[in-house]
Order: sequence, then C-alpha cells, then structure tokens
Amino acid sequence: MELPEFEISGLMKIGDTWKPYTKVISAPNEAQARERIYTLMGSKHRIERRLIKIESIKSVNGE
Repeated sequence: MELPEFEISGLMKIGDTWKPYTKVISAPNEAQARERIYTLMGSKHRIERRLIKIESIKSVNGE
C-alpha cells in the first residue's frame, strides 16, 4: 500500500530572517503530514515548532 504524498510550503525562521521552504512528504493523511514536517524541519535545522509556519498543504497524487 502506497502512502499519499503532500506538498507542504511555508516559512521557517533561521537566525533573524524567515526563509521559505517547500517539501514533499509521504503520510497517510494531512494531519500526520503536518506533524512530519515539524519533526523533519526541527530535527534538520534545530528549530522549534513555533518557528515553523505552514502556509499550504496540497495533495500531490490528487487524493
């Protein structure tokens, strides 16, 4: 069973500036895709959830 993909875009605060990002995440639903982006971006860039803003979530495979 293949998981649907979601394209998530928004802003993250690195230093004093807000930087845009776009990421494609595989997850069973939109809520879990949102949690996964917080986990991945926080882990990779060492930033807190409050410094990650999600502006849009779109289903990539049309589901």
